[in-house]
Amino acid sequence: MGDVVPAPWGGYFVTGFEACSQVLRGRNWLVPDIAWQERQPDPERWQALATQEMSHTLSRVNAPAHTSQRRSLGNLFDRRTLEEMQPDITSHVGRLLDTLAENMREHGAADFATTVSEQLPIRTVGHWLDIPAEHYPHILNLTHRQVHAQELLPTKSELAISADATRRLRAFFTDLIRLRRAHPGKDALSGWIGHWDAQLPDDRAGADRILYYLTMFITIASLETTATLLSVAVWLLLKEPARWDWLRHHPEHIDDAIDEALRYDPPIHLNSRIAADDTILAGVPVAKDQVVHVLYGAANHDPRRNENPHVFDILRSGSHLTFGGGAHYCLGAGLARLEARTLLTHLLKRFPTLTLAAGPSYAPRMVFRRVTSLKVTT
Repeated sequence: MGDVVPAPWGGYFVTGFEACSQVLRGRNWLVPDIAWQERQPDPERWQALATQEMSHTLSRVNAPAHTSQRRSLGNLFDRRTLEEMQPDITSHVGRLLDTLAENMREHGAADFATTVSEQLPIRTVGHWLDIPAEHYPHILNLTHRQVHAQELLPTKSELAISADATRRLRAFFTDLIRLRRAHPGKDALSGWIGHWDAQLPDDRAGADRILYYLTMFITIASLETTATLLSVAVWLLLKEPARWDWLRHHPEHIDDAIDEALRYDPPIHLNSRIAADDTILAGVPVAKDQVVHVLYGAANHDPRRNENPHVFDILRSGSHLTFGGGAHYCLGAGLARLEARTLLTHLLKRFPTLTLAAGPSYAPRMVFRRVTSLKVTT
């Protein structure tokens, strides 16, 4: 239908790889922040509690506020940080695979999505931020419910569920920051508290507000997307048993398999941007303030960029936009890759005969994909 296609409710879908890349990387394309929301003819759609809350996070803030907050984080997951996190991630993987093996021995099959994929990201980020492990199930549950507000067309009932989850997340992270300020450690959150207290010495409330949005966003943003990547990668490899066996004998291509999974079925299928000025996108006039929806899956499957895009090919050496681009490039891309690489490395060694017992089930969403079940056996 074209690289830029009118959406039924106004605005445009952007489908072509180059057009999507231009939007994600261009400085004249903004995220739909609060200022833009207030200019819309249907402000009620944007005044829902969970929507407003997420609009204060990095993913929905433009410069200069975005620049300031992102600089405070530095290169969040640089090589040194990832190297320091590697032993803990390896330990988490080992324990989770112990549980997977036990479940398969007892029941013949086990749910990889709930036993491993969902658990590895929360244990990783939870340990990094020094969140007590007893809170992990609570955070996961609230994240599953809060994410409704980030859908393209949420219903009133979904927004109500998100509002309740948002209140609970706010209470949890506000309390966490208060306790950590009183008892700082060597974790990332303690470092952020020190930075923002120094930046705003006379505005403790302002520092706490920034810290809450940073901590809440980075925590929940690292959970469902990474969990979905882990489940999808394993599903695609097991879908054709020869792939699993081939990769087991060629572990040097694990990173290639991860990138192909990211390309083939990205955890996020859609993201929105706003035209900062009147512009032309792939030959289509787009007016200032008009919204466009970047379709990651469509871009990744553009045959002009990736030949035979509907074929899963570990050795493709193709390209994808799954982590976004420009100022809003995914902060946790390196960490997600590390978790996936560590998991697949140990999974292939430990379960050479792993097979699918049942394909994936997904939550009914358009934007944030979530694999709710993936049964495996040996």
